[in-house]
Amino acid sequence: MKKSIILSLCIIWLASCNNSSSNSDSQVYDLIITNASIVDVKNDRIQQEKLIVIQNDTIRIIDEHDHLDRYRAKDTIDAKGKFVMPALWDNHVHFRGGDTLIPENKNLLPLFLAHGVGTVRDAGGDITPSVLEWKNAILSKSLKGPKIFSSGPKLDGAEPAWPGSISVTSQTEAISALDSLDEISADYVKMYDGSLTAESYYTIIKEAETRGYQTTGHMPLSANILEAKSYGLDGAEHLYYILKSCSPLEDSLTALNIGYRMIEPLVDSYNDSLAELTLNTLASSDFYITPTLFIGKNLAGLADEDHSGDELLPYIGPGIQKTYEGRIRSAQRAKESGSQMRDKVISASKKLIKPMQEAGIHILAGSDCGPYNSFVYPGQSIHQELEHLVNAGLTPAEALASSVINGPRFFGLNGYYGSVEAGKVADILILDKNPLENIKATQQIHLLLQNGASYNKSDLQALLASVKY
Repeated sequence: MKKSIILSLCIIWLASCNNSSSNSDSQVYDLIITNASIVDVKNDRIQQEKLIVIQNDTIRIIDEHDHLDRYRAKDTIDAKGKFVMPALWDNHVHFRGGDTLIPENKNLLPLFLAHGVGTVRDAGGDITPSVLEWKNAILSKSLKGPKIFSSGPKLDGAEPAWPGSISVTSQTEAISALDSLDEISADYVKMYDGSLTAESYYTIIKEAETRGYQTTGHMPLSANILEAKSYGLDGAEHLYYILKSCSPLEDSLTALNIGYRMIEPLVDSYNDSLAELTLNTLASSDFYITPTLFIGKNLAGLADEDHSGDELLPYIGPGIQKTYEGRIRSAQRAKESGSQMRDKVISASKKLIKPMQEAGIHILAGSDCGPYNSFVYPGQSIHQELEHLVNAGLTPAEALASSVINGPRFFGLNGYYGSVEAGKVADILILDKNPLENIKATQQIHLLLQNGASYNKSDLQALLASVKY
């Protein structure tokens, strides 16, 4: 799997610093967290009375609190009564809207940190040069923001649905598109179904597989996700494409070439046996699905809900707020037409979550926040997504894993992220409450350690204040 060259080199450097550090009594570390109750997300348990020793942005040692006298550090944080876990990953965000919205997009970065999000996976837009500039600046610590993994431009068909996308209509164009992603060291390939044909979709997957890229995104509804999986597809964003293979009407509706108008009859004909076959086939080797439940629920209510009093609306620039109007008009038209598609998709999507988990599919928590996606606020929305995953049947530990374990795993970085243990990157959340008991505890942030910086509650509030309009 292809990783960001810059981030990989950074991590290797940190690991080498970690390995070369002496463990003698004379060693003075950067930070020790004492009295820590570590949230062991993988094993759904709390490790009590630990101390965490940090050097060079890396967790060096986990030890018993009683052994504190063995270590010295420049700074100490007392986490008594608190809960320590990895910082969150939002695995589906967008930075976009054209050059005039670049400053407003940049001002979204502090919102992520203010809500405990240490890393985001950018799912494509039309300001890629700026996103890559921010990515590098964050890694070099000259800019405060979440670490960014980016697909670069999305790959679409002859008439791309979004500005900035690359048109792919042939194998030659697929190769050229992937060459351009190589040039910017894209972290993965994101496909979109604006006008992408099934043939081009499959071609992109095959060509990307030869280069070691992870592939995910939207699927043309003329394609079949199980066939795509056989060519090397690694994931899917949203659940429409899974639902398609859970219906006995898939082939006949595909032949009609009616696009998203097939969704409602597909959902109405959902078949449990086909769903089980689909999920087991996808899970036969690593496969990742980003359900984006919260945005589905949010968009379904746009025609009726008043968001003018939203707490975070004042932190969203006027240009980005202007982009929300399209979704609002679409919701109003759907309401006037009597369409129940979104409500049906929400119900069917919720039904799929626990079976996907049980089948062994890697669920990714992603909010789909950013310009054009109305009132889905960066930072806050990943917490809402975690709540929706729990409401759909996941345990709090499983929901947390969809963010902090499966996020880095998608990029092959689970050896560096995903838990609070020796050798892992020290992007850490300290919470006031236990998130394994109540997933809403992720919102009760006492302190964030991210990219070598420490942010207490006052610091996080100051980050928010810095981007208020």
